[in-house]
Amino acid sequence: MTVNYYVGLMSGTSMDGVDAVLVDFSGDGLQVIASHEKPIPEPLLSQLHQLADPKTGDINLLGQCDRACGELFAAATNELLAIHNVDANQVIAIGSHGQTVRHMPNLTYPFSLQIGDACTIATLTDIDTIADFRRKDIALGGQGAPLVPAFHQQQFNHKTLKRVILNIGGISNITWLGDGDDITGFDTGPGNTLLDMWFQQHQDGQYDESGQWAATGAVISELLNSLLTHPYFNTPAPKSTGRELFNLAWLTQHLSNFSHLAPQDVQATLSQLTAQSIANELRQLNGVDELYICGGGVYNQDLLQRLQSLLPTVSIASTQQLDLEPQWVEAIAFAWLAYCFIENMTSNLPQVTGARRAAILGAFYPAR
Repeated sequence: MTVNYYVGLMSGTSMDGVDAVLVDFSGDGLQVIASHEKPIPEPLLSQLHQLADPKTGDINLLGQCDRACGELFAAATNELLAIHNVDANQVIAIGSHGQTVRHMPNLTYPFSLQIGDACTIATLTDIDTIADFRRKDIALGGQGAPLVPAFHQQQFNHKTLKRVILNIGGISNITWLGDGDDITGFDTGPGNTLLDMWFQQHQDGQYDESGQWAATGAVISELLNSLLTHPYFNTPAPKSTGRELFNLAWLTQHLSNFSHLAPQDVQATLSQLTAQSIANELRQLNGVDELYICGGGVYNQDLLQRLQSLLPTVSIASTQQLDLEPQWVEAIAFAWLAYCFIENMTSNLPQVTGARRAAILGAFYPAR
């Protein structure tokens, strides 16, 4: 049987590794053939954190990280194919999201910058690469984000049930799938990013596994209410955000009004902030029958329990129940975006991003 292989590459706001998936689009629906996660080496990770700081404007650092990420994404692809004995010539194209280092959709000249040199990826893998998915949407007046709702609609839509697909990465975003083609999607605010940053300051490790540390703390309601005053939470869609708004400097500014808080209480409050900001947005939607979660946050039991307590009547489950492992959904989406580019199919949703029209997203970087 003829296969229709694409590779999807995703490195999110949390910077917890590069997700690589091999997807076959030859059948009626997609089939995930293989998956692989490659950690980001510590020196590069430190540089990326520095580059993602809104105060950083080092062009030399930007250029070096662009090339380094290109090599990293290429290595993740080559390892994925080698582990599963797939030849590069069997893959039609790679869809690479890149590593976001700045997302500024509301400037006079809006932009969203993802690094990970696609020429490097293409030459080191010998596979044509599609990247720069956000630029066309922004050129058309959109936010360039979120892009995954188009994939969610194609993959998860239900004829009679109103579903929400919630991705909890560094930033949380939702896709609401209503009846027929009725859809909306946007970033709700922080996901794991503040939780990870605060944990790294006070504990060993990169993240609070299962939310165990947060579960030992108490929510400080005054701090929570202060954090929820951020104007983003009351901004209507289309909207998207990132570390530019929600970062340690912003948190520290709010903490200056509170003295002697236990670190675990701050962590518990940040977990509640993520849950509360998601729940507040879901309550504004036109009904939710089912909520399916993907992204790293699906493994944070403390966070999921908080979310369920805020939404007691909503059925909450992992996208595993819809036959896609939650860790790989976004990488699969970028394999699908590459597939759409090759097949000349539009892949943005103007009602989600605010673009003037639908468009074929991405730019082509040939291997030869």
